[in-house]
Amino acid sequence: MADKKAIPGVSNIIAVSSGKGGVGKSTVAVNLACALKLSGARVGLMDADVYGPNIPTMMGVSEQLKLKVANEEILIPPENYGIKVMSMGFLIKADQPLIWRGPMLHSVVNQFCYNVDWGTLDYLIVDMPPGTGDVQLSLAQLVPVVGALLVTTPQEVSMQDVRKAFYMFEKVHIPVLGVVENMSYFVCDGCQKKHYIFGNGGGTHLAEKLRRKLLAEIPIQNSVCESGDCGKPITMQDPASLVSSAYQELAKTVIHQVAELSSEDAIDPAQIVQIEKFY
Repeated sequence: MADKKAIPGVSNIIAVSSGKGGVGKSTVAVNLACALKLSGARVGLMDADVYGPNIPTMMGVSEQLKLKVANEEILIPPENYGIKVMSMGFLIKADQPLIWRGPMLHSVVNQFCYNVDWGTLDYLIVDMPPGTGDVQLSLAQLVPVVGALLVTTPQEVSMQDVRKAFYMFEKVHIPVLGVVENMSYFVCDGCQKKHYIFGNGGGTHLAEKLRRKLLAEIPIQNSVCESGDCGKPITMQDPASLVSSAYQELAKTVIHQVAELSSEDAIDPAQIVQIEKFY
């Protein structure tokens, strides 16, 4: 812990992880960042999925990064929806694969933390890659992460990998804030009933097993996929939708949890009042 170095100007770093791919982790990271921004918070989004950087597409940002030269080269992150974004997708050509070993991944995480002009942020959301490997370990070693969110879908095959991610965070001493169950249910337009396509109660069972809270159940909605593909996050595009409401509630919960975990000066208490008024 003593060797960790805070990112200048960044109050709270939150990792969004799953242990596996295909559960909508990046979608959760993007829309959580947007919901926090809508609350009035200053927010950044770091795409730590070096091999599969999808955040630029989902956030509608494709411009190349500029270099600010002082005593060293500092990257100025592009910004959209008032959120600063950093991704390997800004530094490589589209469809270019990265074939890197661990030391290179550590170097990238280090640069994304300390060689990016993040400015002043209340929250830096970090979209973690699948698995429990080099990037996760590097982030844990480099910076004080206030907590992690674990994203799962209701199926057992998803929860198996999420449990591994939980125990990984325990080993590196990063608190797990709780579980987010994505693709929880589908609401039919005709009957307005909840249909549990991938099963029911998986996230609740997982949270109980891990002795953590189930922070949100995010429903399935066609517009979520469409908005991500066109770079217009659903939370920004349609804030009154069922999915957006779930992310707004998640943002409120995260703000309160971070406030409890952080020191008194790491978060402005007035911000909690502000988000409650907004929602």
